[in-house]
Amino acid sequence: MSAISRRYDIDWVRVIAIGLLLIYHVAIGFQIWGGMIGFITNSEPWGALWTPMTMLNIWRIPLLFFVSGMGVYFAIQKRNWKQLLKERAGRILVPFIFGVFVIVPIHVYLWQSYYHWDLSYNANPSHLWFLGNISAYVVLLAPVFFYLKKHQEGRIVKGIKKVLSSPLGLVPVILAFVAEALIIDPIPFELYAMTWHGFVLGLLAFFFGFCFVLSGASFWKMLLKWRWLFVFVAILLYVVRFIEFESVAPGYLMAIESNLWIFSVFAFSYKYLNRPSKVLNYLSQAAYPVYILHMVFIYLGSLIVFPLEIAVPLKFVLVLLFTVLGAFAVYEFIIRRMKIMRPLFGLKVK
Repeated sequence: MSAISRRYDIDWVRVIAIGLLLIYHVAIGFQIWGGMIGFITNSEPWGALWTPMTMLNIWRIPLLFFVSGMGVYFAIQKRNWKQLLKERAGRILVPFIFGVFVIVPIHVYLWQSYYHWDLSYNANPSHLWFLGNISAYVVLLAPVFFYLKKHQEGRIVKGIKKVLSSPLGLVPVILAFVAEALIIDPIPFELYAMTWHGFVLGLLAFFFGFCFVLSGASFWKMLLKWRWLFVFVAILLYVVRFIEFESVAPGYLMAIESNLWIFSVFAFSYKYLNRPSKVLNYLSQAAYPVYILHMVFIYLGSLIVFPLEIAVPLKFVLVLLFTVLGAFAVYEFIIRRMKIMRPLFGLKVK
């Protein structure tokens, strides 16, 4: 991204979304079902913690897919398709492969050790499945994106800009996600990892994220104008979901609510966060390596903290702090400073 076109609010959204991901993953360790999806779980659950998590879990991952599509828009402004594929392979595919064979085995080992199981490992992406999906989306959608770039003054691009300059233009966007939920019928809706639901939903979000930035200022001004309506309806749907459906509403309602939360996040971020700062510059560089590393420190923190005879909320805070401080320490003192490590975590070699 050039200094002129850089959108600091989008950088902030990515950083915040990864921060929410850390909190969410730590919270899973305090749910009775956490062990069923490969997490170390505390012997005493904290059920109330999951109430706010049910609000987050239907939009935190789709939000990252939207942001990733936005990132590709900026990336292709100075690249041809070969350069894009090469750059994204280095930034996404290399850390993905490295993670599958180096990072994931570490937290799998910690998990198996905690439960005194025999040690074994079959290569799998674990939490890095997101990177595998993004790599596929870049390849699948690159022809479409470069066509739109080449025909900036064409009817299709002008049509996209015109449609997305109105709040009614968001209806087709929402309907695409509703259709995905109705056709695939995911159970549960928030199960994105290594499912067709997660793949198709991510593909849609990636594409529309690109289109949102392509649409220019008129789209963002429209979001800003209607932001309070988006957040009000999102809260209303969440309350209905929580009261009427015990947090598990039909997929089509979850899809609508998810999109409204995402529109709200983008709108408020555009209003308040679109400015540079040294903190953002640091966090935007650190976010990717921290994402790759965080599961190792969640499992290591769980292994240390869960056996302690202390209050459950304090355990949550301690594991979260251990995860954040541990991942940032490795980033700051090892990854950031060693040339050989930087490309393995998606950073440019200085």
